[in-house]
Amino acid sequence: MQSHDETANQNSSTLARTGLLLLVFALCAIAGISTFYFVKEHRQARDLAARNQALSANLSQVQSQLQSLSEKLNALTAPLPEPAAAKAPESPRPSSLSARKHAKAPSHRVAAHRPPADDPRWNQVQSQLSEQQKQLASTREDVDKTRSELDGKLNSTRDELNGSIARTHEQLAALEKRGERSYYEFHLDRSKDFQRVGPISVSLRKVDVKHKHYNLAMMVDDSQLDKKNVNLYEPIWITLSDRPQPVELVVNQIHKDQIQGYLSEPKYKKSELAASAASNDKPQTAVAPR
Repeated sequence: MQSHDETANQNSSTLARTGLLLLVFALCAIAGISTFYFVKEHRQARDLAARNQALSANLSQVQSQLQSLSEKLNALTAPLPEPAAAKAPESPRPSSLSARKHAKAPSHRVAAHRPPADDPRWNQVQSQLSEQQKQLASTREDVDKTRSELDGKLNSTRDELNGSIARTHEQLAALEKRGERSYYEFHLDRSKDFQRVGPISVSLRKVDVKHKHYNLAMMVDDSQLDKKNVNLYEPIWITLSDRPQPVELVVNQIHKDQIQGYLSEPKYKKSELAASAASNDKPQTAVAPR
């Protein structure tokens, strides 16, 4: 009977250790997959941003060419100045027929200076102008498409890393009800002093209300980290030594010299998970049957 109890205890201990190993492996796999997706999406977002910048430069060049063609067109269509008529010497009064001929002469001279309607230069300018307008429209479509793709990639990256970003207090309450992480809301004024928010301390150093970004200083594990030009709703991921997953900081409101947001961290620390696993590994005392 005692040998049977010892065998049962050994089997339970083996199962507990196997479960712990599976749990640790699953956590490592989740962390590795999250890191892989973050690096991949960050690289794609950087490539899309470079493409957007190149398209913007092309658009500026096309606009410059279009302006140059417009100036050439205005120069061609501008009326030519009429030549000053030379004063004729006084002579006896001409006859009525001669007066009519002299009256018609200026209109012939003016008509001779007008450019013909089928001037090849005019047709060439119109053709170039039409082609530049087509290129400009195509470039604008490419820029809009690239911006849409970039926004979609950024939103997809945020959703994959944390499920969703809470933009209001109600959305934060909904995330907290899931019970997966602990959440801390904060209000920071611009100051050099640090304020404790969950497991870290933060200090707001600069706010740009017009462009919706800010600068932040953080004390993490006795080390200071600086984050500059962080955009509204952009998550900041912080890896702590005693957390199985990164800590996330999000600012969802920006005011003059003030920001509001929240910080989320894993529900349990590494030390707590290890203590729980160790308690499961302890053999339980068998109760002898009466």
